[in-house]
Amino acid sequence: MYSILLSAGWPIWPLLIISIIGLAIAIERYWYLRFTHIFPEGLLESVFSSANQLVNQSSNQKLDDTHLENLIIHSPASPLLTCVLKEKIVGSNTGVALEELQVVAQSTWLKFDRYLGALATIATIAPLLGLFGTVVGMIEIFGSQGAIDGAGSPQQLAHGISVALYNTAFGLLIAIPALAAWRGLRSMANQRQRECEEFTRQLFKKLF
Repeated sequence: MYSILLSAGWPIWPLLIISIIGLAIAIERYWYLRFTHIFPEGLLESVFSSANQLVNQSSNQKLDDTHLENLIIHSPASPLLTCVLKEKIVGSNTGVALEELQVVAQSTWLKFDRYLGALATIATIAPLLGLFGTVVGMIEIFGSQGAIDGAGSPQQLAHGISVALYNTAFGLLIAIPALAAWRGLRSMANQRQRECEEFTRQLFKKLF
């Protein structure tokens, strides 16, 4: 594999770099978007238990000082869920609570979508970089003195062309998994967003 990378020339090194970046993004996003990370065990039970206390007119001060501060750092979805509780505690009306909730929701969705644009870019540019490497390799082959004078053997020319095509193959080898990973992670992010919206809707309906 190392000999192939050396034979393919310098254009293959950017492909190798973006392949490492793409793999790191895919692993990080998969870990981040897991259901158990967005909604850890006990989070929803704690949030709805707090909502029940507010509905039953239990001590708001206790929730404000202790329980809510612990909940808000519990997971990426915690700020969205606890926002509803906080707005109920401060006595906001429905319109104000919805506005504040939308602001927090936008911040949460940005966290879900983080790096996915970079992964989509990698899937897009990898074949182009592979094609660029192949073109550069072909130019070097046909621009060599041996190819111009006909001194080079057909076997050497064929070998040079095959080496140049390594760039295209490597670009496709990166682009296909990157595109599949982007689609899968995009679906996971959308699913987590829908789940957050549903739980928040239930909580909002319960309190307002």
